[in-house]
Amino acid sequence: LTESFWQVWTCCPMGWKHFQSSCYYFSRDIMNWGDSETNCTGMGSHLVVINRGNEQDFIFNWTKKTLTFISDESYYIGLTDQAEEGQWHWVDQTPYNETAAFWRQNEPSNGNMENCAVMHIETKANRKNWNDIPCSTKVYRICETAATSF
Repeated sequence: LTESFWQVWTCCPMGWKHFQSSCYYFSRDIMNWGDSETNCTGMGSHLVVINRGNEQDFIFNWTKKTLTFISDESYYIGLTDQAEEGQWHWVDQTPYNETAAFWRQNEPSNGNMENCAVMHIETKANRKNWNDIPCSTKVYRICETAATSF
């Protein structure tokens, strides 16, 4: 048998979207940040950790396609500075890399109690669409888990 015969198949849970080696769940109900992370961990995942431009583009394009009649929507991602203001941390302990961040202009504003990050989607949005908001705000969420390989 030649080496090209062998393929690795990957799959995701039903209702999740596959991209590269990860699976993504885009919620259609809203929760605060803490409940969003608990919901993701309850499904064996975590709030999404975005560390590559092509991953940001995939998520941005998917959420933009699913915009409803509402002109804009926000989705929690797994980035927070709750522990120390201005010190952003990913939920899976991936090091925060400022050069691989996609903040909107003048964000993060580090406004009063704005300690959780969202991806803000609007019809005219561009790929730099992260915003910091209060963690108590109820918005959609994106969960991420590794795709199963076999």
